[in-house]
Amino acid sequence: MKTIIEPFRIKSVEPIRMTTREERRELIEKAHFNLFGLHSDDVLIDLLTDSGTGAMSSAQWAAVMRGDESYAGSPSFYRFEAAVKDLMPFTHVIPTHQGRAAEAILFSMFGGPGRHIPSNTHFDTTRGNIEASGARGDDLVIAEGRDPASDHPFKGNMDLDRLEAYLENHGDAVPCVMLTITNNAGGGQPVSLDNIRGTAALARRFGKPFFIDGCRFAENAWFIKQRESGQGDRSIPDIVRDCFAEADGMTMSAKKDAFGNIGGWLALNDDALAERARNHLIRTEGFPTYGGLAGRDLEALAQGLSEIVDEDYLRYRVRTMSYIIEHLDRLGVPVVKPAGGHAVFVDARSWLPQIPPLEYPGQALAVALYELGGIRSCEIGTVMFGMQPDGTEQPAAMDLVRLAIPRRTYTQSHIDYVLEVFEEVASMKDSLTGFGITRQPELMRHFTCCFEGIEK
Repeated sequence: MKTIIEPFRIKSVEPIRMTTREERRELIEKAHFNLFGLHSDDVLIDLLTDSGTGAMSSAQWAAVMRGDESYAGSPSFYRFEAAVKDLMPFTHVIPTHQGRAAEAILFSMFGGPGRHIPSNTHFDTTRGNIEASGARGDDLVIAEGRDPASDHPFKGNMDLDRLEAYLENHGDAVPCVMLTITNNAGGGQPVSLDNIRGTAALARRFGKPFFIDGCRFAENAWFIKQRESGQGDRSIPDIVRDCFAEADGMTMSAKKDAFGNIGGWLALNDDALAERARNHLIRTEGFPTYGGLAGRDLEALAQGLSEIVDEDYLRYRVRTMSYIIEHLDRLGVPVVKPAGGHAVFVDARSWLPQIPPLEYPGQALAVALYELGGIRSCEIGTVMFGMQPDGTEQPAAMDLVRLAIPRRTYTQSHIDYVLEVFEEVASMKDSLTGFGITRQPELMRHFTCCFEGIEK
């Protein structure tokens, strides 16, 4: 069948407020051309992020009513812990209010001045937490992962030769090795099971703990099943277990592949590390059996973990991304290929060659999509990653615009509307101009910086 059928029925709806182009122009100017500054009520189709923006199932809402809000020892925690351990065989599961809190705890133990932490590609909050500790995060993705047009099936893979050289060169300055699945900042691209095992083997050889940023673990497992030799007949849960069996721990934002609106966790095998992490948690998040979450949230996440590994859902999820890419191809819009699991990444640098990287072509495209169609997207490029630890600015490896698709939220007709807006942008893209930054914070500037247009 060619038609994408959502494998669910809609049980509750939220109205979308319609706006005009004139209204949107005024609204984006008021937000200083930063899409994070818009009110969500003023957005027609919100593709800013897939984090915490999905729809919960009726079974999750039913589980919410079972939530036990005891300060310590809540049965909701133990159901949550069991659900995590069923897929991720770690000794200690430490809940946090979201993924960046888990990262903050991890890098309070492994960060610090003079340290170097490698990954395939660190995402923004991971890098921000590393740099806030005084350490440096380095990206060692394979060369194909930096080429938007490459059709390599696992463009999120760690470059194992570069990792080996990195570990030899930096020695004791490397406290741990990270791996992000899927590779969000690299276009939502997956990492193969073979590469996970290879990364883990190198980390063990050099005596370094190996941690996985597992935010989109189920989508990554789906790609392993579909694309990796010898994996096609295996179940998604079994593939997931094999991925995490290689690691010494993980960080997780449950707002992605656990169908949560809030939540996360840090999982560890080492008893001493877990004790240090729990002490940090008590100081900043809460008692270890709730970690800043309500019992009802823990119940929703436990149920969500059982739903996220459903193959009918994952097939529909990834097919949606492929559908968008196929139609953007027909419009001549360059995108990162092959399709990722949670988003479509438009290559703004290639599509808008008149705008140099330091005038932020991704931001220019994101602003145009909002002004013309009310679509909120996210720049993943020089705005997000261009500022260096020494205060200088360099073009990012790619200037992308991410269209992150919230889980179980929009229908195919919403997606078709997005494609129509791209058709309109395509008709006037040569007239788009870049932006300059007028004010920015010290870290993770993309969230709150202010822009102004550059007139040509």
